[in-house]
Amino acid sequence: MTERAERVIARCRELARISDVERETTRTFLSAAMRRANVLVATWMEDAGMKTRVDAAGNLRGVRGDGPAHVVLGSHLDTVVNAGAFDGVLGVVLGIEAVHALGAQGLGIEVIAFSEEEGVRFDAPFLGSRAVVGTLDEATLGLKDKAGVSIGETIAEYGLQAGDLQHAQLDASVKAYLEVHIEQGPVLEAEGRALAVVSAIAGQTRVRMRFTGQANHAGTTPMRLRRDALAAAAEWISGVEAWANGHAGLVATVGFIAAEPGVGNVVPGVATASLDVRHARDEVRLTAVRGLLEAADAAGEKRSVSVSHERTMEQPAVAMDAGLTQMLEESAAACGYPATPLVSGAGHDAMVIAPHVPSAMLFVRTPGGVSHHPDENVKLEDVEAALRTTMEFLRRLNPGALGGVHA
Repeated sequence: MTERAERVIARCRELARISDVERETTRTFLSAAMRRANVLVATWMEDAGMKTRVDAAGNLRGVRGDGPAHVVLGSHLDTVVNAGAFDGVLGVVLGIEAVHALGAQGLGIEVIAFSEEEGVRFDAPFLGSRAVVGTLDEATLGLKDKAGVSIGETIAEYGLQAGDLQHAQLDASVKAYLEVHIEQGPVLEAEGRALAVVSAIAGQTRVRMRFTGQANHAGTTPMRLRRDALAAAAEWISGVEAWANGHAGLVATVGFIAAEPGVGNVVPGVATASLDVRHARDEVRLTAVRGLLEAADAAGEKRSVSVSHERTMEQPAVAMDAGLTQMLEESAAACGYPATPLVSGAGHDAMVIAPHVPSAMLFVRTPGGVSHHPDENVKLEDVEAALRTTMEFLRRLNPGALGGVHA
């Protein structure tokens, strides 16, 4: 099994060299690099005894077994800008290796390499998984990238037909979806565990904030007469951190702030900031957002600064299937790996699939908690643990169809 895990890691690193940008790993939706990646991964699928196709959204799909697929393993092949080698890719490559190792003939298994999850090119994530559940609509197809090219046009330029998207949808025979993914955080490493079963994917609210005061001379405007937009924003930001620290499981982040006019000797007249709030329970998240917006109003009122906001994302929390989650945890335990459930703070294709197909996720430890960065890494023993657990999980799904595991 160690040899198989080594091959998984080597293939992930091989894919990392296929990039739209030299000397880094960047692959965006249906780019030239994505085409090369699909060609390479298709050869691995075929070596594993799978029949391959590329659907109308550019998802690479491989099926092995008699009849329609009952189980889907998947993750994405696109990346963020200047990415690491394992985000998304690990789940695809490990899925192929699991199918190869099982040598299943009686159970239909499909591995899907989603064409887009990160949202880099069109600022619209999950294009690949949305296509397979039938929610990639006309409005989304009309979105354009910085060059003015729409998603629909990109699909056509790739040699595909957006009119065939209905053929990309999962068959009604699919009964389960499993996504293996690096944790992208430090929890498993801190707890000394290789794996965790994902119980839910946190809901997320994103807000664009604007504090509007009055720009004025920094030397001649007394402190008591200022309408300092940046000072109001700064007070609010400290409150954001305090609120999140006071509520278990809540994370709240101000990742961007800018002041205008942005000159050292001028009192800032405008400050804009972002707000990102996440929690596994929607009521906790929404209560936090309301409280934080009220806190922003209060910070502005103290300084005669007006505050406005615009919600740019409202994503409900998505629970994984309870039965599959328990089965996955039991599979890990049977292989000797504790995999106590963990909530995912990041979004994944599974959150798109789960409302339509019973879904489960398996997290693999991320050394140093580093992801979305070239230093992203995995441990050989952790990949082996994930591979063993995945195969045990598939065996439990249909023990009659799957024989012993071929190490």
